[in-house]
Amino acid sequence: MKAGHISNQAIQNQLSFPTAFGALLVGGIIMGFSPVFVREAEVGAFASAFWRVLFAIPVLYLWAIWEAKRNNQTLKLRFSKPAILAGLMFAGDLSFWHLSILNTTMANATFLTGLAPVWVILLSNLMLKEKPPKNAFFGIVICLIGMALLINASFRIEPDRLIGDLYGIITSLFLALYVIAIRSGTRNTSNSSLFFVSTIVTTIALLAVVLLVGQNLIPATQKGWASLITLGVLTHAGGQGLLTIAIAALTAAFSSLVIFIEAVTAALSGWLLFDEHMDFLQLAGCALILIGIWVSRPIKNQN
Repeated sequence: MKAGHISNQAIQNQLSFPTAFGALLVGGIIMGFSPVFVREAEVGAFASAFWRVLFAIPVLYLWAIWEAKRNNQTLKLRFSKPAILAGLMFAGDLSFWHLSILNTTMANATFLTGLAPVWVILLSNLMLKEKPPKNAFFGIVICLIGMALLINASFRIEPDRLIGDLYGIITSLFLALYVIAIRSGTRNTSNSSLFFVSTIVTTIALLAVVLLVGQNLIPATQKGWASLITLGVLTHAGGQGLLTIAIAALTAAFSSLVIFIEAVTAALSGWLLFDEHMDFLQLAGCALILIGIWVSRPIKNQN
């Protein structure tokens, strides 16, 4: 049997909830540090997204080879529909996220992107035949309240920023479709093979975007290169890779809550590393997000 065709069912049965949740949590924390490296990248937003996925490819290739050998199989990559869809959706996610940041406030972009779990709940039953449990609805509402407190006074609806707000909503839809595509793909393809192929698709799509908008691709200093390499190896290969492992074992609805973990990490890293102010309400928002994630956890024997 070839690596591109193996089933993840045995892996899912072996991966306990604490392990899968740990992968989701650690992956979300790692991805939450991505703004730190983007700030130091010395290239445009689309260019940094391109380098992020390009520098991850060698690491993901080694992962795919290792996983194939572990299962006594030959690595053969499949450009399956879920892999291609996941790659395109992630390219759309990164592109519209950066467009949103450029055209509205960071608070608006962050909150509206946080609507991704809502899309997942609406679409997962239709597209994956996974009916989200009632506690997922309650948990996501708690997370959204926490997100509102986290950004509190910074969120504003202003006429000249509506296009940026729209980009934020589009970002959330792309992210939701990415999670659904990965969840679908991991049912029949190894985690590493699926993620490697989808990342190749994302890289090609983002290169087209960079060339279309004409952004500078080359950072000016070694510090800029170091930031981009770290963004690719740590954030994408490491953080996004752990998310892929988690999605294979968890429901799409619960996995999509990674966006809230990223938001908490980004806020706390800004506070600790860049001296960005956080008040009591924002800290309370972080706490509510964590509570909401716990409330949303998959519980056996739910109706």
